[in-house]
Amino acid sequence: MERSLKMKKKMRTKLIIIIVLLVTLAGICTYSFVRYTNGIAAVSKTEESVLFQVKQGDSFSVVINNLKADGIIKDELIVKIYAKLNKLENVRSGMYQLDKSWNLKQILEALNNPTAAIENEVTITLREGLWAKDMAKLIAASTSVSEEELLTLWNDETFLLEMMERYEFLTEDILNDELKVKLEGYLFPETYNFYVDTNARNVTIRLLDQTEKIYQKYKTDFNQSSFTIHEIFTLASITQFESGVLAEDKIISGVWMNRLEKGMLLQSSVTICYALYEYENWIECERNPGIDSPFNTYKYAGIPIGPIANPGENAILSVLQPEKTNYLYFMADVYGDGTIYYAETYEEHNANVRKYLKP
Repeated sequence: MERSLKMKKKMRTKLIIIIVLLVTLAGICTYSFVRYTNGIAAVSKTEESVLFQVKQGDSFSVVINNLKADGIIKDELIVKIYAKLNKLENVRSGMYQLDKSWNLKQILEALNNPTAAIENEVTITLREGLWAKDMAKLIAASTSVSEEELLTLWNDETFLLEMMERYEFLTEDILNDELKVKLEGYLFPETYNFYVDTNARNVTIRLLDQTEKIYQKYKTDFNQSSFTIHEIFTLASITQFESGVLAEDKIISGVWMNRLEKGMLLQSSVTICYALYEYENWIECERNPGIDSPFNTYKYAGIPIGPIANPGENAILSVLQPEKTNYLYFMADVYGDGTIYYAETYEEHNANVRKYLKP
């Protein structure tokens, strides 16, 4: 009897151990399945294109660590297991356009595909009138340089002093701490070819080299102008923002000259747009003439402290060679075909506003 009880107790203990082991095993299997399933899924449901570089000589482990650091994969261990099981460990060096909405299979297949690496050169068009921050965003979208790196460099005084030694058109005016981006206005808008794996310094020098070409082209006009180089680029940026068509630019620049000569405020709403720096509609610029900013030409007389955009050649030329008129006012028919209407008197200007600015 006693022996029978001991046997039953022993069997019960074994059964408990087996049950615990089975439950543990089931838990491990469930955890492993969930971790594996989660690990091979995309990190995001939303499409987000990212540049990812595999450098020559990078081991597979280094590539996995970099993918994790860039937020492209979730679980390094699962990547190693999946890649081994599916024979996807032979990643190729190069620059890749990946997407955070891709699953692990898509990512690894791209990195294993010798034809998937993008060309090391990209073409980027920086249109006239862009703000520096928008240029940085466009460049960052197609190269290995980040927006933050570019904007930080464009405000770095040590770098700016070095560039001032290199380029005559950069003067001490750009060192003003009230400027939003100290190289704003001097980053020449053009279509460029950049290496994908470039850096902020090389990109910036390419832009400034192009500005240098324009400066040298019109250096005689710059020297003969009554305005400083910084003032010329500033006025050109305002003109660029207002129009962008050479014939109109020259008339608009003439209006600035007339108003400055008479001691009038420039009263350009585009300078308020820049003072706001974040706005959804140009109407916000029109409705904030009282904003306290050194860029606000409704509040402060003369030429603002610096450019409000990056002007193209025509806008710069228009300031150097403005058309002489008696106009003191102008407005664009924003609800029509964009025609610009000029006026010599405030009464004429108001009549144009009543006629063309009614939605």
